[in-house]
Amino acid sequence: MLASAIKARAAEIGFDLCGIARADEHPKLARLAEWIAQGRAGQMQYLADSADERRDVRQSLNTAKSVISVAVLYNTDPGLQDPGPQDLEFVRVAKYARGQDYHAVLRARLRELLRWLSEAAGPGLEAFTCVDDGPVQERVYAESAGLGWIGKNTCLINPEIGSWLFLGEIVTNLELEPDTPGVDQCGTCTRCIEACPTQAIVSPYELDATRCLSYLTIEVRGAVEEALQSAVREQIFGCDICQDVCPWNRRAGVSDDPAWQPREVFQSPRLIDLCEMTDEAWMTALKGSAMKRAGLHRIRRSLAYSAKGLPAPGRHEALDALKSHPSAKSAIVREALS
Repeated sequence: MLASAIKARAAEIGFDLCGIARADEHPKLARLAEWIAQGRAGQMQYLADSADERRDVRQSLNTAKSVISVAVLYNTDPGLQDPGPQDLEFVRVAKYARGQDYHAVLRARLRELLRWLSEAAGPGLEAFTCVDDGPVQERVYAESAGLGWIGKNTCLINPEIGSWLFLGEIVTNLELEPDTPGVDQCGTCTRCIEACPTQAIVSPYELDATRCLSYLTIEVRGAVEEALQSAVREQIFGCDICQDVCPWNRRAGVSDDPAWQPREVFQSPRLIDLCEMTDEAWMTALKGSAMKRAGLHRIRRSLAYSAKGLPAPGRHEALDALKSHPSAKSAIVREALS
């Protein structure tokens, strides 16, 4: 009965999906160490540092019995957004970063759910909450909790509302009735693999993060590998291509949650406008945004790579605009502009 009450309360708080998995060491996590050893994680050292906890949540809470997995739909665009041929005058910010920073929003909602759970469960409850910056491999537990399946693009896909999902968890010592795990429904489809401009999906269900545009535009702290710089075109922060082309997103759910509605500056931005934005304008645009993770220097580095793909005279106009900012003196922006 408690499991059903948890799901009902989660829905009231603002979660679109909620399921329960056992706090076990799942078979899919056995390859994590090998994936890291292959260099697939690149500069994301935190993945190696927390590998033991990620393989088994009981390393973080040794009394853990259950993982309550929740998801929030953040898609605000109706219909399938197939990228197709692009007008390079316009660039794209990943959907997840166009509104409020999901870390803060999900943490607040998870804390509210945990407060309710502590009252409902009574004394003896042990638990912690986690968003994607904690030591939990979220997609694996979400799949095990029946929220969907991990697709060939390595995103969690829900058959009803698609893959535009933020995930969160409560790891607890409560013994809760687990849900039936999600079932893979990718079939023979390989659209995500074929559409990836950097061939980051090296085989079905396996991502080389060091080639992914999300990693290149957000995580890489210095210069992007020269062979991959030209791939930074329309996608200047994050990348949605493998989800854009996924057939399961053709009828994806659409959220009216105010938290995820895109800021005007990121709705359909022109490259030149972003290149001309002052530091002050950027600070305003990035306030309370997940884009702050990359920082202004890395964002301008991506803008420089994107500008190089423009035909003249637009290319020169965009690059000259970037050179006019103080950040052009920083090593990563200076290198990208050279």
